[in-house]
Amino acid sequence: MKRAFRKISRVGSLAGGTKWYLSEDCLLAAKRMMYTVEYRRFYLHDLESVVVWPNQLWLLRVTIPAVLLAAIGASLWAWANATAGAIFGGLGLAWVALELVCGPTSRTRIRTTGASVDLPLVKRTRRARKVLAKIDEAVRASRGVVGQSASSASNSVPARDSSRTSAETVSTNPLIADATQTNVS
Repeated sequence: MKRAFRKISRVGSLAGGTKWYLSEDCLLAAKRMMYTVEYRRFYLHDLESVVVWPNQLWLLRVTIPAVLLAAIGASLWAWANATAGAIFGGLGLAWVALELVCGPTSRTRIRTTGASVDLPLVKRTRRARKVLAKIDEAVRASRGVVGQSASSASNSVPARDSSRTSAETVSTNPLIADATQTNVS
């Protein structure tokens, strides 16, 4: 019997959002748009890669509100009241600090054997490492069970060389890529 789905991530938006669930055999995306829900199922044995990279437009999330709040604060300081100007200037600084602490927003591409899909997996790249580790663990577990059952079913296949461990095999062939450390344009 299959285990139930467990929620691994949620990315919200004004019109809905996407919730990600993980089972022992698939990754499920439930994308909600207003009153409808669209489900996308990605079987773990079909996954080729899950890539998360920083969105280059996140700097606009920092600069535009900060510049607007600073301009309003400066104009209020000069023409109306210094206290009101200081409040808007402080809000601008608080906005910049909050965005820098949260880190860059992210983009995600999921590639399977049949398709390549761009769906938001995490809101910020800081959380991507945890979510990708959960998906990687599930993929390794599902492919390990498949590999063991296939080798035990056919006894005529010779055994692998015992000098190569499974860790060496996995390290030479990464299942899920994390592109947060690479420079992608």
